[in-house]
Amino acid sequence: MNEKLLNKRVAILATDGVEQSEIEKPLEALEDAGAIPVVVSLRAGVIQSMRHAEKGEEFEVNETLDHAKVGDFDALVLPGGLINPDTLRATRRAVDFVRGFAEQGKPIAAICHGPWLLIEAGIAHGRRLTSWPAIQTDIRNAGGEWVDEPVVVDRGLVTSRYPADLDAFNAKMIEEIAEGYHALMSAKLGERSRVI
Repeated sequence: MNEKLLNKRVAILATDGVEQSEIEKPLEALEDAGAIPVVVSLRAGVIQSMRHAEKGEEFEVNETLDHAKVGDFDALVLPGGLINPDTLRATRRAVDFVRGFAEQGKPIAAICHGPWLLIEAGIAHGRRLTSWPAIQTDIRNAGGEWVDEPVVVDRGLVTSRYPADLDAFNAKMIEEIAEGYHALMSAKLGERSRVI
């Protein structure tokens, strides 16, 4: 373990249907860097991950959205999968939680379909980012610039396309969290989507 992120608390917002590698690998990378990753979800207990279309491992929920406060965390990670971010973007308190990190200038890292939450929270507008290729039109329609690259960093926002990008994603995620507050994170918060 190194101490690059010593004692930094990082929320990992996820629910059932999260892609296993996209929660598991960032969790490991954060722990290895000395951070305290906290799995935040809609309800207490465990969440069921997926390995593409097959059930994966269960992950323990450390804190529920009802009790989680943005001020208690240094950064946010949004793993993908198809079901996970689709469920979360339809949940007002999850969207508000995500928006709160941008408003406070805290780093956010989103992979795969995770950027759906960035769109819903109004964070994609005016940003250069990437995602699972199938949602690139959603990003463009939300006012973002979509690019086909393994990892993209824009003012404290880290995005990647899919599990094959996890090494690059985790490295940039740790780098941005280590940098801390990003004054420009909240500078261009666009109007959030009205679609729920």
